[in-house]
Amino acid sequence: MTILDGARIGDNCKIFPGAVVSAVPQDLKYQGEKTTLEIGNNVIIRECCTLNRGTIEAGRTVIGDNCLLMAYVHVAHDCFIGKGCILANNVTLAGHIDVADYARLGGLVAVHQFVRIGGHVMIGGGSLVRKDVPPYVIAAREPLSYVGINRVGLHRAKFSREDTHHVEDIYRILFVRGLSTKNALNLIEQEIKPSKYRDEIVGFVRHAKRGLMKGFRSIGNGSDSD
Repeated sequence: MTILDGARIGDNCKIFPGAVVSAVPQDLKYQGEKTTLEIGNNVIIRECCTLNRGTIEAGRTVIGDNCLLMAYVHVAHDCFIGKGCILANNVTLAGHIDVADYARLGGLVAVHQFVRIGGHVMIGGGSLVRKDVPPYVIAAREPLSYVGINRVGLHRAKFSREDTHHVEDIYRILFVRGLSTKNALNLIEQEIKPSKYRDEIVGFVRHAKRGLMKGFRSIGNGSDSD
């Protein structure tokens, strides 16, 4: 393994042979500024991962506590990965990507720059992630689409049955009824009782600068509804 200048590594981390930690960004705008790669506690970094430090724009790349990065994962500059995430073999994150807590990315997933991935998400192996993925869902297919809520992940995270159904009701409106995003959000606020989950999902969708992944009924119709 190779650990370069700018690395900040927490306690009880395991870094395997071939990994390159805190290399300079692969960004032509980078001019040698002092930036960091910050790794939390209990992080496992398997063979041949490449983890770049930040650029002057954000100043740092961050990997939270208790993450597992399997072999050949690439995390580019200015990414923020939350706690408890698993990135399977050959996952590739471009620059400026936010991955929230407890997300799971399957093998060979590639994520476009500036994309946001919500917490407790599962993204199927081999997926191309070009748009934002809201929390608590399973995403797969091509183009990337809503498959359902991440029931297994929510169960493991001790979500109650009531909260799981509540989240599912929100996504039925957002992704299954075939509504525009604007109309779906209005309907969610009218029909779904207020909760932290409703507010989190609605807020995430409203701030999706790259747009949102496709809904279930829009698969294969060749259009992007906003």
